[in-house]
Amino acid sequence: MSQRMRLTGSMVALVTPFADGKVDYDALGRLIEFQIAGGTQGLVPCGTTGESPTLDYAEHDKVIEFTVERAAGRVPVIAGTGSNSTAEALTLTRHAKACGADACLIVNPYYNKPTQHGMFDHVARIAEIGLPIVLYNIPSRCGVALTAETIAKMYEKIEMVIAVKEATGSLDVSSEIAASCDITILSGDDSLTLPICAVGGSGAISVLANILPAEVRKLCDYIAACDMAEACTLHLKLFPLVRGLFVETNPIPIKAALAMAGMIRDELRPPLTPLSAQHRPPLAAMLKSFGVQVQA
Repeated sequence: MSQRMRLTGSMVALVTPFADGKVDYDALGRLIEFQIAGGTQGLVPCGTTGESPTLDYAEHDKVIEFTVERAAGRVPVIAGTGSNSTAEALTLTRHAKACGADACLIVNPYYNKPTQHGMFDHVARIAEIGLPIVLYNIPSRCGVALTAETIAKMYEKIEMVIAVKEATGSLDVSSEIAASCDITILSGDDSLTLPICAVGGSGAISVLANILPAEVRKLCDYIAACDMAEACTLHLKLFPLVRGLFVETNPIPIKAALAMAGMIRDELRPPLTPLSAQHRPPLAAMLKSFGVQVQA
């Protein structure tokens, strides 16, 4: 078996900025530069945080193309190309490979709730395209979860499977995966990055990194250096803001935070709506406490 691609450290689940209903590529370009300057080690467009369910096919493809072009090889791009339709996931993944993405993020097929065998077959067929795969295990969004046994089987039998974004919210699942195989485990929950890495994880695909890339990178660096005292101190400092970024459905609060910082418009695709008024003052106060320049 050839050497698998290795993804570690701080990666960002990029928002997709909009302006007047269209993707705002000027703002997206600024966000990408902000991420790279802040030390982010991987860009993940068109995932949950990127509002992939409401991007049309042309937008989805163009956002990935744009991210690859703007990154220009400085950091890897892990393109969200999953779907509940295997045929659709194949089409999206072929395009991501063709435009130069380094890997793809494949969410569990949602709504139709396939069996473990069905999900294995889904991933195996996508793997034939030849683009490294990061599994995305998020049952709260999908209604179905990959078991640790299935993840280990995928890692053993499908060479293109290189990592799993673990977003079940369960440390037991992370521990079971780590005990079952050597797959790279990436935290998909900012509040659990430190705990997941403590039981075998190797980094995060972070929502928080959209607004505080340097802080998330610092946390991942502390963890990689096994400096758990500093990592715990930073984790606890960040924790209230992490909670604040999930008071409503992601990416509603993180888009509000980026808009407060003047980086994007506070615009989402329906049926998502902007952050409720009562949550704005505490979020602004927490951002200010981290030195974010909040606009009036």
